[in-house]
Amino acid sequence: MPTSLELLSPAGSADIGIAAIDHGADAVYIGAPKFSARADAGVSVSDITRLVRHAHLYYAKVYVALNTILTDRELAESIDIIREIYQLGADALIIQDVGLLELPLPPIPLIASTQMHNNTAEKVKFLEAVGFKRVILARELTLSEIADIRHQTSSIELEAFVHGALCVSYSGQCYMSQAVAGRSGNRGVCAQPCRSHYNLIDGDGNVIQKNKYLLSLKDLNLMNRIPELIAAGVTSFKIEGRYKGIEYVKNVTAAYRQAIDRFISGHADYRESSSGASSLTFTPDPERTFNRGYTQYFIAGRGEKVASIDTQKAIGQYLGEISEAGTDYFRIARSDLQNGDGLCFFTKKNDLAGFRVDRVDKEKIYPNSMNGLSTGTPLYRNHDMALTRILNKASAKRRIAVEIDFVQEDTLIRLTVRDVDGNEAEGVKDILFEPPRDPARAREQIEKHLTSTGLTPYKVSSLTIQPQQPGFLPASLLNGIRRDVLEALTQIRFGAYPSQSIEFTPNDAPYPEKKLDFHANVFNAHARFFYKRHGAEVTEPAFEALAETTGKPLMTTRYCIRHQLDLCPKEQRSGQKIKEPLRLRDAHYTYRLEFDCEQCRMFLIMEGK
Repeated sequence: MPTSLELLSPAGSADIGIAAIDHGADAVYIGAPKFSARADAGVSVSDITRLVRHAHLYYAKVYVALNTILTDRELAESIDIIREIYQLGADALIIQDVGLLELPLPPIPLIASTQMHNNTAEKVKFLEAVGFKRVILARELTLSEIADIRHQTSSIELEAFVHGALCVSYSGQCYMSQAVAGRSGNRGVCAQPCRSHYNLIDGDGNVIQKNKYLLSLKDLNLMNRIPELIAAGVTSFKIEGRYKGIEYVKNVTAAYRQAIDRFISGHADYRESSSGASSLTFTPDPERTFNRGYTQYFIAGRGEKVASIDTQKAIGQYLGEISEAGTDYFRIARSDLQNGDGLCFFTKKNDLAGFRVDRVDKEKIYPNSMNGLSTGTPLYRNHDMALTRILNKASAKRRIAVEIDFVQEDTLIRLTVRDVDGNEAEGVKDILFEPPRDPARAREQIEKHLTSTGLTPYKVSSLTIQPQQPGFLPASLLNGIRRDVLEALTQIRFGAYPSQSIEFTPNDAPYPEKKLDFHANVFNAHARFFYKRHGAEVTEPAFEALAETTGKPLMTTRYCIRHQLDLCPKEQRSGQKIKEPLRLRDAHYTYRLEFDCEQCRMFLIMEGK
């Protein structure tokens, strides 16, 4: 049987999730009403119900994220929410807090959140042994590391981020927001201090880099790496963005749908994991919606520059350079600019500046400000008015292919409909055969009304009519039987939806580490007991519960500022010698940088105000 590949899209709301399904997603992930790692992206029970119904019509899945660490008091509330999520028909639960595994969970499949920092084969093997159906891999893994995880595990599904914003720290291991703002990323309220600007200071106190976004990464884009990720063992391809708008989700989902379908079309051993094809009113292009510039991060190993140190804002699509600048206009070799487009450029001081296109007159572009614009200035478009107009409307229709067999006998007509998933519905109407005056027209009438599926989610892929010369039938009769049978098919599809229940049974599989400090994010007694059950001693509570945090690493990253600035002692590309320790400084705090060159890791440690 072919391996199913899943395109997984974000749903900041039910409407966005429904749009993602319509634009080709095989599954969506959405926040629980409370305790989601994107606290402001939680949704109501009624919205989850609406999203589940729409998704399941296409045999697409809905995963609900309840993936923060929890207090003892919150665990009781969480289990009530989880039971309700299960009753609503959610297909899986994404969690971070292992304390939940010590509670009586309903038989809902479990997904290990990337907040658990699933970065080694040993960790993933443990999660598989415990009973997780799927693991969301750490973002910083290479293809060879993913392949090693696949090689050392058996059936656990591997999900990987392929697009969107990147966390500079190991996921679940960032404590900077908690330390500087009292807002824990592991509690769903990250203040994103990594997107702020910093000065980089050497051991002598000299400023090496001033007001740079030294921890702000470009956005991930692995669209061209889909075949390699599949070869490494990934079967679910995840787009980041539960805080992103509907335009972004529509565009990026449609683009990745096409990329995955191109792979499937050339590989008979693979198939999509949901039903129905989407027809689009636009050509998707991730460059044309929100992005900070793109990186492939470490998927192919260390090499490219992954940070966007000159801005933390969206840059968008590169347009080219200004070829001529007048007093109130400029020219650029583009024919697709429109009134209302938002453009941006880097000033001589390397700050990002933006402006709006007021008017386009043939080859002349009239902006609302010419300040800073001159011949040779590279321009980017970060608001595409033409695409926005399209995406603000119904920009896709998803249809399930059906085969229709129509039979007319002396005293009745029979209509049978079969969908691509093997579901079948039939309708019969008693009506006497009435010879037609015009046999060809009578057949055309039947073809026309039986294939006119209108606003239904179905598209007729084939129609057979017997006998070859059917009798005359009124349009109202044909429309009625078609409508009734397709409605019956919809109910049959819902009834046949391949839901999965997995009973979770605690076991004593050994944890790969024996002593766990604050990085284990143990925030409640049940989580402590879980690790004890699995042979590990918790020596410290979660960072959020520590009485003293001085000297604790706030971040552990594979990203390295020295490598970004060509100061890596292994490579010596610049030849520049810098006295250490290096420090970052913002308006309030100083952070010391430490480096583990053997494992290519960087640590950020707060020293004080």
